[in-house]
Formats: sequence, structure tokens, C-alpha cells
Amino acid sequence: MTPLAARTARPAQALVAVRLLHTAIWAFFASSIIAIPVTIGFGQLVAALWLSVFVWGEVVVLLLNRMRCPLTTLAARYTDDRADNFDIYLPRWLARHNQRLFGTLFALTQLQLGWALLAR
Repeated sequence: MTPLAARTARPAQALVAVRLLHTAIWAFFASSIIAIPVTIGFGQLVAALWLSVFVWGEVVVLLLNRMRCPLTTLAARYTDDRADNFDIYLPRWLARHNQRLFGTLFALTQLQLGWALLAR
């Protein structure tokens, strides 16, 4: 590989690695948000609380980074692309509406969890 090709391949490989990591982390948190009402439905409130704690941790990270995932900032180092999904393997529409969609779902799960805990 020529030196020029090596310099261009490294950022491309780094971007793929960041996008894969970002997608895996997103899948964990998205599935956690989906799992909260399921665990509540099965009466597993401790599990629902733990899932909520994990997601609240991600919320804190986002708040500390002005609602931007740190992996987005990292991915931006390796490309000039700024499409909604440049940093993650998601459809563009989902990447664009991700925080609004999953933030709303998470808020609803927290209301449901609070209700379930009060009803005990």
C-alpha cells in the first residue's frame, strides 16, 4: 500500500470502528428502553430499575456533552460527512429523530415505572 493510500485508509477504518461501536451502544440503550415496560409487565421492577439506571447514565453523558454523543465528536475527526447518520449505522430518518423518539419512549417508561412502584 502506498503511503497516501495508507493515510486515507486509516481514517476510513477508524470511522468504521467508531460507527460499529456507536451502533452497538445505541442498540444496547434502545433495547433497554424497549425492555423497561416489558420487565414492568412481568412484575420485574428491580430489573426495570436497573435498565433505567443504565439509560439515565447515558442521559447524563448526553447532558454533559450538550446533547451530543461523544462518539459523534470522535467520528467527526475521520470524515467531513455530516449526514444525520454519518457516525452510526442507522437509517438517516432514525438517526435524525433518535433522541426525540427514544427520549419520549424513555420518559413514558419512567412514568410507567413510577406508577408501578407507587402501586406496590
